[in-house]
Amino acid sequence: MTTEVESDPRRAAAVAGEDFAPEQKRYLEGLVAGLQIARTVKGLAGAAPPAAGAAPATEPTGPDAAALRAQNRVLAAGGKLSDPERFKREEHPFDTYPRLKAFAARNEYPKPADNFRWRFFGLFYVAPNQNSYMCRLRIPNGIVKAAQFAGLGDLAERYGGGYAHVTTRANIQIREIEARNAVAVIEAIQDLGLCSRGSGADNIRNITGTPTAGIDPQELIDTRPYAREWHFHILNDRSLYGLPRKFNVAFDGGGVIPVLEDTNDIGFQAVQVKDGFGLASGVWFRLCLGGLTGHRSFAGDTGVIVKPEETTPVADAVVRVFIDHGDRTDRGKARLKYVLERMGVEKFLTLVEERLGRRLDRAPAGALAPRPPVSRTAHIGIHAQKQAGLHWIGVAVPVGYLTVAQMRGLAEIARELGDGDIRLTVWQNLLVSGVATEKLAQARRRIEALGLSVATNAIRSGLVACTGNSGCKFAASDTKRHAEEIARWCETRVALDVPVNIHLTGCHHSCAQHFVSDIGLLGCKVQENEAGDAVEGYHVFVGGGFGANAALGRELYRDVKADQVPQTVERILKAYLAHRASPAESFAAFARRHDADALKALIAKEIVA
Repeated sequence: MTTEVESDPRRAAAVAGEDFAPEQKRYLEGLVAGLQIARTVKGLAGAAPPAAGAAPATEPTGPDAAALRAQNRVLAAGGKLSDPERFKREEHPFDTYPRLKAFAARNEYPKPADNFRWRFFGLFYVAPNQNSYMCRLRIPNGIVKAAQFAGLGDLAERYGGGYAHVTTRANIQIREIEARNAVAVIEAIQDLGLCSRGSGADNIRNITGTPTAGIDPQELIDTRPYAREWHFHILNDRSLYGLPRKFNVAFDGGGVIPVLEDTNDIGFQAVQVKDGFGLASGVWFRLCLGGLTGHRSFAGDTGVIVKPEETTPVADAVVRVFIDHGDRTDRGKARLKYVLERMGVEKFLTLVEERLGRRLDRAPAGALAPRPPVSRTAHIGIHAQKQAGLHWIGVAVPVGYLTVAQMRGLAEIARELGDGDIRLTVWQNLLVSGVATEKLAQARRRIEALGLSVATNAIRSGLVACTGNSGCKFAASDTKRHAEEIARWCETRVALDVPVNIHLTGCHHSCAQHFVSDIGLLGCKVQENEAGDAVEGYHVFVGGGFGANAALGRELYRDVKADQVPQTVERILKAYLAHRASPAESFAAFARRHDADALKALIAKEIVA
């Protein structure tokens, strides 16, 4: 039982000054000091740190210390933490697992604070669009074994809606999970040798890499071991979960399929260092920082190059500087891009070097060979691997949607006819690798029997859509349905002979990267009448690109109603085919060659079928 002295140290001090012998006074004074120390230690080590509105007098310790210190600096300066920062400060998300289990036992969904916290376990309560959870995985470099892929199909059937989505981070999402199945699904994912830890909220998200890593004839380096090392480094260090906002990392190995690494907070780009520049010749990674295309920014080349074996310590240092200096008050300004803008790249790199305890390597002008070219179609169709007699087959997955039957069927094909791997891409499709020449025809027949294809037209091959408002509360439009409507309308009306990327994203978060697409569609609500009734629609952007052709698309039309978008895209594509400088001119080059008014004039002349 707690005594009056224990519950009120001030009372104890007063008591110590009353009529007691000197030994008794010293005993009581020591007891009070000991209780205060014990309380301080408990407050630092326990699940409940100091109140969200005030900085503690004691210095934080333990794995959460850096994040708590960053919050303390905000509070000491009179600032106000954002709600998510307050949620994390009041109770670390990883300490809420017992409550998650209790909620699952009662088939109960969370309130906003726990909805945020439980995203640290990969669970997103997506009401009101779906009164259920979505679970997102972590799949380093996007590569899974056939048995794991089939197992995910089983989980989607048992606990979800009977389907899964391939995401634009080469990942898998399972949707329509009831509250009672929340714990069962994340534990079953771990039984498969996969995990969902840290795949949402303010964490380092799924690590992407070249999907043809290890099998690509032109690659400079196999990205799999580096993505894997960084993946496990994150999983096993709780101090890397104190970020002020989400963080993306990608590894490009110089393969034929682009990875969009320049849209990430950290982009590691494989480069060949030439002889004679004072650096060890061979393959290094260029360090690019600050990609955030939803906020109109590509990752910038820092001039730094990193040895492959040092990518994890360098990424670790970058993240820790971000933890110290990221914005804890304004979610809209909390990404790495804004830290770099505020302090400058060189100052940021100086802090990274202080973390590393050494200087970073810089590449002199002319030291780096050009990157091997990318192909915009290599993620679809049959392509020869570097291993003689073997091929990868790029399977078109319409806007990333896979049924359970398709997942099981693809797993069987990969196991029986390939090398047992399924490789997800940022283009919302997948590759079956290691297929021998004599098995190609059989593999193709079996893929097509699943209702999928290994050969598609130039519209569908570049069609990407986020979840949309069928499952995301932020989205203004039903992107996946509208993407299919665009494809069905245009593929029979436009004889497109080169690939054109069309990306549909439902909101400003730009999960489908609309700014880097040839034609980008950003969901919006369009006012239909004077009464204020609104319908789904899009703002239309053109001329985006990535990699060597990186550019942000510029807005061409605003507030196009969704039912008019297929015809609008048709006119845009027809204008391109009619007025391009030559068959070799890409859509992006065509769009950038004309100003907005000139483009609109050309488009207006086209007649829809």
